Amino acid sequence: MKYTFVIAALLLAACGTTTSQGDMSSTKSYKDKDLSGFETAYFASGCFWCVEAVYESVRGVEESISGYAGGHTKNPTYASSNTGTTGHAEAVEIYYNPDVVSFETLVQVYYASQDPTQVNGQGPDRGSQYRSILFYKNDEQKQIIDKIMTAVAKEYDRPLATEVQEFKKFWIGEDYHQDFERLHPNQSYIRGVSIPRLKRFQAKHPELLKKAESH
Repeated sequence: MKYTFVIAALLLAACGTTTSQGDMSSTKSYKDKDLSGFETAYFASGCFWCVEAVYESVRGVEESISGYAGGHTKNPTYASSNTGTTGHAEAVEIYYNPDVVSFETLVQVYYASQDPTQVNGQGPDRGSQYRSILFYKNDEQKQIIDKIMTAVAKEYDRPLATEVQEFKKFWIGEDYHQDFERLHPNQSYIRGVSIPRLKRFQAKHPELLKKAESH
């Protein structure tokens, strides 16, 4: 009974559902940065609050931006993508220094920070907008993804739920979603889902973390 209550509480505090006009704030730090010298990569694996925080803890990642990708409509919003009719998934745009961290390592981070067998969701977040997608921009990235997926699949008894798509377009999410975990550490979903997910990843791969994140 206690376990059921906890699960129900987390579902009520699913990604994005508890935001209000009062907490729609962001430093919008990425808008003040010159990111032109960095490579980009795109990933979807559940709530973008969680995924953004994971990648921003990785050494070599300069910025992680929450948004939407993988769908068939223009100008998706949180409200429209949440209907499951736009085809979009919550995703992140990663700006990284390839001299410090490789695309291959970023894909490994992707798999180390989620349950890759969960279909149409991650943790308490359920629906096609929370599905897992690896996006590739060229044949080299596709080959890297295929190689890692083959290795990861051997670690699980169930098939991987990861979709692999050629990258088409990333739509930046609403300002209040950016840096949400950092700005709202006491929000119920952040405390109950996002921070534990981040800490599990950090415990697995301390060697990949920025110095400030490794203490």
